Amino acid sequence: MVPQRLKSARQRAGLTQEKLGVLAGIDEATARSRISQYESGTYTPTFTTMCALARVLDVPECYFYILDDVFSEKVLRLHQESLE
Repeated sequence: MVPQRLKSARQRAGLTQEKLGVLAGIDEATARSRISQYESGTYTPTFTTMCALARVLDVPECYFYILDDVFSEKVLRLHQESLE
């Protein structure tokens, strides 16, 4: 679930792969390629990295790991409502 949800959240936030990586604390020289590898499923980010990405993307960490798409969208909406 991580690759698809990461890409979707990044696109919703209007961030490039490089910008997301840099904002999450990944070295600028490798940020774009690392995010690309995470989104393609080539590599799986650590939970700590996912927490940093979730913070930047303003989504709950669990959003990336929920198997059911309908439930994940409900969790995302609930999270967004709690910020209002």
